[in-house]
Amino acid sequence: MEPETAYNKALDYLYSFVDYSLKHTSELVKAEFDLGRMFELMAALGNPQDSYPILHVAGTKGKGSVAAMAASALHAAGYRAGLYISPHLQDFCERIQVDGEPIPHGELAALVEEIKPAVARLPFITTFELTTALGFLYFAQRGVEAAVIEVGLGGRLDATNIITPRVSVITSLSYDHMAVLGNTLAQIAGEKAGIIKEGAPVVSSPQKEEALAVIQKVAAERNAPLTLVGRDVTFEASEHSLDGQSLAINPSLVTRHSSLVTPESVILRIPLLGAHQLVNAATAYAALKTSGLNVSDEAIQKGFAEAKWPGRFEVLRREPPVILDSAHNVDSAQKLRQALDDYFPKRPVILIFGASEDKDVLGMFAEWKPRLGRILTTKAVHPRALEAEQLLGLAQQAGVPAEAVTPVEAALARALELSAKDGSIVLSAGSMFVTAEVRTAWQNYVDRL
Repeated sequence: MEPETAYNKALDYLYSFVDYSLKHTSELVKAEFDLGRMFELMAALGNPQDSYPILHVAGTKGKGSVAAMAASALHAAGYRAGLYISPHLQDFCERIQVDGEPIPHGELAALVEEIKPAVARLPFITTFELTTALGFLYFAQRGVEAAVIEVGLGGRLDATNIITPRVSVITSLSYDHMAVLGNTLAQIAGEKAGIIKEGAPVVSSPQKEEALAVIQKVAAERNAPLTLVGRDVTFEASEHSLDGQSLAINPSLVTRHSSLVTPESVILRIPLLGAHQLVNAATAYAALKTSGLNVSDEAIQKGFAEAKWPGRFEVLRREPPVILDSAHNVDSAQKLRQALDDYFPKRPVILIFGASEDKDVLGMFAEWKPRLGRILTTKAVHPRALEAEQLLGLAQQAGVPAEAVTPVEAALARALELSAKDGSIVLSAGSMFVTAEVRTAWQNYVDRL
C-alpha cells in the first residue's frame, strides 16, 4: 500500500473512535474520563512511557510554548528529544515529534497497525488515548532519551497522566473549558494539579492567588517541592523586536530541592513574541533545571533561540503585517492585545475571527475593540465551530464593524484586500482551527505569487 494511502487509512481508524475534541460541550460534560483504559493499553504495549525521563506540562495557556522551548533545549543538550503536543496545527503528525521532526506518515501508519490487536481488547477507548499511546510507543522505539509531554485537557484525568515525570509543570491558569474543569480558578487548578506526583518537583508559572493556593496545597500533600516563577525564579525583560526578544534570568535561582546556583544572570533569547513568552521561557528554564537532566545554560540558550512554535503571534509578513495567533479566551486575548500594543502601537486591525461554541466571544471582543477596524467572522471546518452569522451578530453587539465571510480562505482574501487599501494589520485569532486554515491559505497565496 502506498504510504499516503496507508496514512489516510490510519487516520480514518483513529478518528473512528470517540474524539472528544470534536464533541459539543453538552456531550463533553457527560464524558467518562477514566485512566484505567490507558493504564491497561500501555501495559499491553509494554509500558514504553517508562523507558525515558519525562517533563509533563499542563496549564490553560502557554503549555505548548513551554513544551516547545524545553524540547528544543533538550535536543541542543545532546538528548534525542521527544515532544508530544495537541492539537496539531496543520498536520496530524505534528503531535508526535523527535528532535523537532514529526513522525513520518508511513511510520504513523505502521504504528497504528502495531497497536490494533491491543486496542481490539479495550472497549470505549478514545482517539486521544490512542494518539497518546502512539506517541509514547514511537518515542521508545526511536530511542528517545528525554521527552516533553503536553497535557491535552485538564490534567488529573488526562490520558497523558499515567507517567511518573522528572518534573511537573503548570503554566498560566485562566478560565477555559469550564463545563469540564469547573467554574472557579480553584476548581481548574485542582484539575491541573492532578499531574503532581509524589516527590516529583513542580514548577509553576505565576498564578492568581486562588489558583496558587491549590497548587501549593497539592504539592505539599504529595511532598513535591515547588518552584514558583516570579518568586523562586525571577527574570527581567531586555530588548524586543520583531526578530525576537531577550530576558535575563536573575542569579537568585536557588531552590530548596536543587543545588543549582547561578553565579550571574543568564541571558536567553527567544524568537517567540509577546511579554507572556518571557514568562513561558522562565518557566521552561526552571523546569529544565529542576528535572535532574544534564542541560547546561549554553544548551538552553541555543535551544531556546532555535525554538519553533507557529501560530502564536507569528508574523508571516511585516508590511502590511499578517499575524497568526491562537488566543481563544479572555486571558490570552489580553496578552494578544498587549503584544499588538508593544509591536504595532495604534495600527488598526482587521481581525479574521472564528470560535468554538464554549468561548467568551464578547469578552475577547471587548479586549480587542480599541484596536479593531473590522472583524471578518468565519468558520473553520470543525463540528464545534460557531456559524459565521452567529459571530457576526456578536460583533455587531460589541459595536465593531463586521462582515461574515466563509470559507476561511475567502476571509483571508477579503482581509488582504482591505489591508492593501489602508495598511491595516491582518490578524487571525479566536480559534486555533481557523488560524490553521488561515496559515494553509496564506501558504497557497504565497505560492501563487
